[in-house]
Amino acid sequence: MREQLTHLLEHFPQIFTTLGVLLGGAALGLLVKALLFALVRAFSRREDSPLARSVLRHLRQASSWFFPVLAISLLLPLTQLPPRAFEVLRRFVEITLILTFAWGLIKVLDVAQDLVQRRYQLDSGDNLRVRKLFTQLQFIKKLVMSLIVLVAVGLVLMSFATVRKIGTGLLTSAGIASVIVGFAAQRSISNLLAGFQIAFTQPIRIDDVLVVEGEWGRVEEITFTYVVLRIWDERRLVLPLNYFIEKPFQNWTRNSAQILGTVHVQTDYTVPVDAVRAELQRIVEGSPYWDRRVCALHVTDSKERTLELRALVSAADAGAVWELRCIVREQLVGFLQREYPGSLPRLRVEEPLGQVKAES
Repeated sequence: MREQLTHLLEHFPQIFTTLGVLLGGAALGLLVKALLFALVRAFSRREDSPLARSVLRHLRQASSWFFPVLAISLLLPLTQLPPRAFEVLRRFVEITLILTFAWGLIKVLDVAQDLVQRRYQLDSGDNLRVRKLFTQLQFIKKLVMSLIVLVAVGLVLMSFATVRKIGTGLLTSAGIASVIVGFAAQRSISNLLAGFQIAFTQPIRIDDVLVVEGEWGRVEEITFTYVVLRIWDERRLVLPLNYFIEKPFQNWTRNSAQILGTVHVQTDYTVPVDAVRAELQRIVEGSPYWDRRVCALHVTDSKERTLELRALVSAADAGAVWELRCIVREQLVGFLQREYPGSLPRLRVEEPLGQVKAES
């Protein structure tokens, strides 16, 4: 016990110096970070800069770790540790610096995404070019994030001599390993290639309106392996990327967000078609969902007991045309009930004349 205490007292100056360097470096890094962000905050208040606001929102937490670790790594040679202890501490600081730097790079991607989303808005009426851009940027962002993580993990692992030796040994059998991995991960690789194809040929894009597996919804997210479709009732339909390469589906916004909608109404043969056509024109002119392109009414079928009227209307996007179709259907039926109740579908029964006389 006395020997351990004596050994500790002998190394107390080294321990004290090391703690001083670590705490001083951390304090210096936090001070630099506070000054930088104070300048950015002041610039944001004065200029109302979207870039400054995005930097403050996304990079604050990552920089709170990166700057202190960076300062510690710069001041580390001032410590007076034995070579073995110094190497352990240096290795730990180096790994932490790599990881915090990678974290900061990923947050920089979020800043870039904020700037793009501010410049280009998805909620505009005809946003075809914006959806093309967002689809490509989302895929590129995920790819760059994966590369950053891969490189950071690789640098951390390669900092250990044992891992470097293992890596050198594995390179000699890379041919056999690549074949095995290729067979094991062929579906994942095909999904990745499908992701590249979707990102740049774009059969689907972010915010596209699709009808898939009998479900109507919008493309909410495209990842490396799957697509998330937001169904109209807030459910989520998740499909692999290969689905959109190998199977047919409906894309209502492939070339334009503008779309036509139909409303079918079954009526009696006595319906006044011209009056219904005039009422349709009045309905759509009073609706904010009509884009003033198409409004037409036709008799599209004549069945044994009813006529089929088809109203054709247009709107700026799929959501608007859905609302417009519901309004047209509801108000046309109400118009017939109110003005021409005899024109609604009905069943006629005719009795033989001889039977009527006999009963009388």
